[in-house]
Amino acid sequence: MIVGGGIGGLSTALSLHAAGLDCVIVESARTLRPLGVGINMQPHAVRELTELGLGPVLAELGVETSFMTVADRHGNIIMALPRGRSAGYRWPQYSVHRGELQMALLAAVEERVGPVRTGVAFEDFTQDGDGVLVTLRQGGRGIRERVDVLVGADGVQSAVRARLWPSGDPLRWGGIRMWRGVAESDQVLDGATVLAAGSNSGAKFISYHLSARNPRLLNWVAEVKVAEPGIVPEADWSREGTHADVSRHFASWKYPLVDIPALLGATKRILEYPMVDRDPLPRWSEGRVTLLGDAAHPMYPIGSNGGSQAVLDARFLARCLATYDDPGAALAAYEAERRPPTSALVLASRSLPLERTIALVAERAPGGFGHIGEVLTAEEVAAMEAAQRTISDADVRSLNERESWSV
Repeated sequence: MIVGGGIGGLSTALSLHAAGLDCVIVESARTLRPLGVGINMQPHAVRELTELGLGPVLAELGVETSFMTVADRHGNIIMALPRGRSAGYRWPQYSVHRGELQMALLAAVEERVGPVRTGVAFEDFTQDGDGVLVTLRQGGRGIRERVDVLVGADGVQSAVRARLWPSGDPLRWGGIRMWRGVAESDQVLDGATVLAAGSNSGAKFISYHLSARNPRLLNWVAEVKVAEPGIVPEADWSREGTHADVSRHFASWKYPLVDIPALLGATKRILEYPMVDRDPLPRWSEGRVTLLGDAAHPMYPIGSNGGSQAVLDARFLARCLATYDDPGAALAAYEAERRPPTSALVLASRSLPLERTIALVAERAPGGFGHIGEVLTAEEVAAMEAAQRTISDADVRSLNERESWSV
């Protein structure tokens, strides 16, 4: 049983089905709808989705990313790193609407696996050596079902994680608030670049095109440091934002690459979130129960890792469950492979490695610059590029040559 019908849960169902294993998804929402805004899927995740037969779907929905480019608030280019196939990977990186990707995964699950059981909330579990007894709630009625394995893929506010770790596991906030939206816009750079400007030590603006069907559609993210790091109450997770909330932080910008006021004005709905994560766990699994995706390793969204790492979790979990006779041993092997790198990513993302250099550029050249070599040494530029790669890249050769996780 998989708890959660997001990208991680749906990818898990498809992976288990491809490995010849039966599964069911339960989702607390009564209806799965295409919610959210943009997401970037890294080549290592695109490989796994392609091996599930979804490569053409990704190409139809998203924009193949060419570069990740960093600029200052005046539009001067600090760094441009090639992405996906431009960087030598055999698979692309895609910018895509999260909701559209989720609906595509849902359609594949419904076709291959069966319907998702919506309106069904996880409450508790007990287990013995032969299985897991799961307590669910549907329409006010309690349900108890026995399953072989329980997978918590229910997001950053995971109920399964809360059951495994009932205390001492708060949402940790770095003091940065994010506003996100989607609107039509003129083409930004080559139309296939993830463009970030400024630093979230003050204010940062990220934009990228995300739709093959509507090339004018632009995803944007504003990140602003508003407080010191601390703990976020679970109830203060997300809310509706306003144009005024965002625009005041960029009123003094002279930014020629994106018309920020026009973009904000064209945005029909603004979503506001705190940038949060949780501390890495010492273990994800207990017997026949485990975690996956944001339920296991919520991290700052600065390296395009959230959805991508969930897909990797899903594929490797299915591989382990298909190749080990003992479910407990399978979950132990899954965790041994996936927990160390994702825990490292949580901590690397929390350190905001790129932001210090961007802030240094603003300090040294507050009025802008002609070429980054006027502001940073070659060693500083190389260190900045390396810092970004620690949170956004898999090794090209190892990914290209790694054996398939299909079974």
